[in-house]
Amino acid sequence: MALVPTTETDGAAVFTEVNMASSDSGPTVRATVVQAATIFYDTPATLDKAERLLAEAASYGSQLVVFPEAFIGGYPRGSNFGVTIGNRTAKGKEEFRKYHAAAINVPGPEVDRLAAMAGKYKVVLVIGVIERDGYTLYCTVLFFDNQGCYLGKHRKLMPTALERIIWGFGDGSHIPVFDTPVGKIGAAICWENKMPLLRTAMYAKGIEIYCAPTADSRAVWQASMTHIALEGGCFVLSANQFCRRKDYPAPPEYDFTGTDEELTPESVVCSGGSVIISPSGVVLAGPNYDGEALITADLDLGEIARAKFDFDVVGHYARPEVLSLIVRDEPATPVSFTSD
Repeated sequence: MALVPTTETDGAAVFTEVNMASSDSGPTVRATVVQAATIFYDTPATLDKAERLLAEAASYGSQLVVFPEAFIGGYPRGSNFGVTIGNRTAKGKEEFRKYHAAAINVPGPEVDRLAAMAGKYKVVLVIGVIERDGYTLYCTVLFFDNQGCYLGKHRKLMPTALERIIWGFGDGSHIPVFDTPVGKIGAAICWENKMPLLRTAMYAKGIEIYCAPTADSRAVWQASMTHIALEGGCFVLSANQFCRRKDYPAPPEYDFTGTDEELTPESVVCSGGSVIISPSGVVLAGPNYDGEALITADLDLGEIARAKFDFDVVGHYARPEVLSLIVRDEPATPVSFTSD
């Protein structure tokens, strides 16, 4: 594995880890997971940063690029939005207003720009965004093909802990697996990767490249990613942000809670851990805990068949006469009109 220094990006050196160990037995896809921080409360600047990183990945021949959870719009780490049980503060409500303003509509002009970027650099693009639907926000992943077409989205089914006070819940109509030029791709976000029935639904749709944008940088996250690769017989690409305290607004505009540590602007508040894992459980690139990075590996798609020969979770290893899953994939809407 070679470590190749590249250009400066927003003051931090970006590195690319390239694994060239693929075989000639099947098609090969070069994939990159982006480990970088949002420019918080500044969506236009974050889109500019996304394009710089996408161009960098494309210069290494990447055909698939995966960005972290909530990259566009931001992951509000350390914020509680002024919420305690039975009370919400005026300052917390104003924080939500600003966070809501930084989110994007889907479809919308930001989606159009992301589609144009995917087409310009000829990559399949998977990117985490904060989606604004009226006055409710969703933690969402958007998918684009390498011709610049928007394919669709996955909304996080179950936000974790305090995320539930700011994000709505996805439904069964937002669990897609798309057949793209680089393979069948889908995504689950952060801790919903721990939901076995959600994973089973994605396996049943034939997922080959399983994207796992996350905000979890703990070492134990790697165990979940390896397990999913082995269980699903698929490649797993996990992208996380690397953030320092200075990547968020300074106090008092943005209060950082939930830590006993006295934070300085240089304090690392999310250490990344982005990784690419093969269907046989081999780590192809990463995990990286050192800084912003482009983590790249060549995916030998023939490895999928070799892995599923041993274990096909919804194929020869399934026992549908004993265990089965029903997925309710119709949109769940609170109001319907007969004229529609």
